[in-house]
Amino acid sequence: MKQKVEPQAIGFTSSQIRKALEFVDYQDGAISNQEVIKGTSGSVNILSFDKGQNLKEHTSLSAALVYVLEGEVEISILGIPHRLQGGDMILVPASEAHALRAITRFKMILTKIIG
Repeated sequence: MKQKVEPQAIGFTSSQIRKALEFVDYQDGAISNQEVIKGTSGSVNILSFDKGQNLKEHTSLSAALVYVLEGEVEISILGIPHRLQGGDMILVPASEAHALRAITRFKMILTKIIG
């Protein structure tokens, strides 16, 4: 019988309430990343980007849901730019080329789903 493996939470405990915006601080000229939870089928990270920071075009084996907490970002999927701001979210399909550019300082929740 296969043993059930619980996802591993980082930075807080079960039933604890935390403010998503407080998980990661801005760093001048940098991108900061804090893993919140990781399991066999995916992960959740909170990231902050200083204005002008970017991720070059790349692909991922997992689908990703990006939820912008604050600020503004341009996410290109298959070369098509999408401008998002706080409160917006977008699905990035697995294996599709995508890139990201911080228009302003911004924070996002990145949920990756494998499978």
